[in-house]
Amino acid sequence: MTDLMNWQLFFSLLTGISIGCASAYLGAVMLTRRMALVAGPLGHLTLPGVALGILYGFNVSLAAFPFVILGIVVIWWLEAKSRLPMEALTAIVFASGVAMTFMFLPVQQAEVALIGDISHVSLRETIASVALSVALLLIIRHIFRPLVLATVAEDLARVEGINVRKYNLIYLVLIAVIVALGVKMVGGLLTAALVAIPAAAARNASHGLGQYAGTALGIGGASSVLGIIISKVFPFPAGPLIILVSTIIFLVTLFWRKWNA
Repeated sequence: MTDLMNWQLFFSLLTGISIGCASAYLGAVMLTRRMALVAGPLGHLTLPGVALGILYGFNVSLAAFPFVILGIVVIWWLEAKSRLPMEALTAIVFASGVAMTFMFLPVQQAEVALIGDISHVSLRETIASVALSVALLLIIRHIFRPLVLATVAEDLARVEGINVRKYNLIYLVLIAVIVALGVKMVGGLLTAALVAIPAAAARNASHGLGQYAGTALGIGGASSVLGIIISKVFPFPAGPLIILVSTIIFLVTLFWRKWNA
């Protein structure tokens, strides 16, 4: 029994570190592009998929991914067909997703959908999460500078031969994948914090673009480890603890920056 618990903790930590690092690294790009809060509405869009995963007993991240993609497509389609602003369309779509969730999911099972549950992760889920996170990190590292250049000076990026539309499409797919992975760890409500807070803390504590991304990655991984370990000591869920640890690190870096200003 003890060996099983030790393995479960190991799987949780490995999954948490990989998703935390990848989320924070992508968050560094999203914060640079002032899109860090985009993960919030997309996190809400995962909730119907998470509900189906819980009810029928399959992987919640896998169930969430099609709903994120569907939500993005629906928002783009509505924007093309109507004159409503993107913010209004996003609010309509993700509010509808939340309403659908609570129509099908009993309230007693809503906790996992809202704040996640990384305490019970199988070997297969761990391998899939680590593999996807490593792939995401490699892709983000490859497109990091072109994306930042396209954000700062799109015309210059085009002159440099950067296919801005292609990189933007890859970027949106990466966001969808990280949101689907993050749902397992922190639920549909906290995905924006998973990508935004470590990146914000890294901006306070770093100098230069390369150091900024690496620092965000480190803070994301450390927050995940500490949150999961604390959840094993105290009777609190790991998802909110991970976010609270990230917040504390952010506050520390904020005071450190002001102290050294």
